[in-house]
Amino acid sequence: MEPTNHKTETATFGEGCFWCTEAVYTRLKGVISVTSGYAGGKVANPTYEAVCTGTTGHAEVTQIVFEPDVISFEELLDVFWHSHDPTTLNRQGNDIGTQYRSAIFYHNEAQKAAAEKAKMELNDSGEFNHPIVTEIVPFTNFYPAEDYHQDYFRLHGSAPYCQMVVKPKVDKFEKHFKDKLK
Repeated sequence: MEPTNHKTETATFGEGCFWCTEAVYTRLKGVISVTSGYAGGKVANPTYEAVCTGTTGHAEVTQIVFEPDVISFEELLDVFWHSHDPTTLNRQGNDIGTQYRSAIFYHNEAQKAAAEKAKMELNDSGEFNHPIVTEIVPFTNFYPAEDYHQDYFRLHGSAPYCQMVVKPKVDKFEKHFKDKLK
């Protein structure tokens, strides 16, 4: 996507498989770019294969560059909470392991405060049947995933995993957030 002259911010979220979450966030008004990658680990320049072993400490994440004048961080958080199950520890569906953990890697104190407030309010609301296990931790590093992971759903939408896992998630998202779509 073309760079904008407007003010931008960055959000980094772990919500399980980055193919699913990238497909969701790219559809939002105000989102400039979404990059699949790895964050939160101790190994520099990890590979997909290494991250899948669960030994690098990294989570699969999407890094989202957005225009806060068009879509706020709080609105992105709303999508975050409702586009995966934040109550399952190290698991999203059949994807199991620490690399699939629910995580918000905050870039500044305002993001931290907004994430903690939203998590507390959602837990108190009873919207979810179980407590939210999402970790809220400072952003330290981001490593883009290999090229074949970028734009995966757009490029491979007819693949079985995309049809069985990604497409239903995108369809549910589009129905729930239709007012925020590009």
